[in-house]
Amino acid sequence: MRLTTKGRYAVTAMLDLALHVEKGPISLADISQRQGISLSYLEQLFAKLRRNGLVTSVRGPGGGYRLSRPSIEICIADVVDAVSEKVDTTRCGGSGGCQDGDECLTHHLWQDLSNQIHDFLSDISLAQLVSKREIQAVAERQDQKQRQEHKENIIASI
Repeated sequence: MRLTTKGRYAVTAMLDLALHVEKGPISLADISQRQGISLSYLEQLFAKLRRNGLVTSVRGPGGGYRLSRPSIEICIADVVDAVSEKVDTTRCGGSGGCQDGDECLTHHLWQDLSNQIHDFLSDISLAQLVSKREIQAVAERQDQKQRQEHKENIIASI
């Protein structure tokens, strides 16, 4: 399966946003710090997510991003598709030129698998992931680490 870092990071960032929805707009700097994704990379991803209607931006002090609709209405496939990712298990990128310009013997098998993966991701919403205890535990650990680092930075600046 070919799901690149772009798709993985986009899903991670959107899940982070969904987990912190009650805090209002979330800055990309906060997502970057919690998830270990570079700020410039997040800016590129969020430009695509905004263009595709998955997030809205809020300008000014206290600004950031928020989900454009409830997390139950955003499926993981929407996120992957928005950043121009294609879940593709074929060797030919779905073009059918896998064997000397023609379809290989197993082309349709791998094409069907790609479709199954996309369908699977279409059936999972951000809200479903947010409700999982395991994900909540990871998010709490990340939030505690971020609070501790913030506290240490304040002490160091005194």
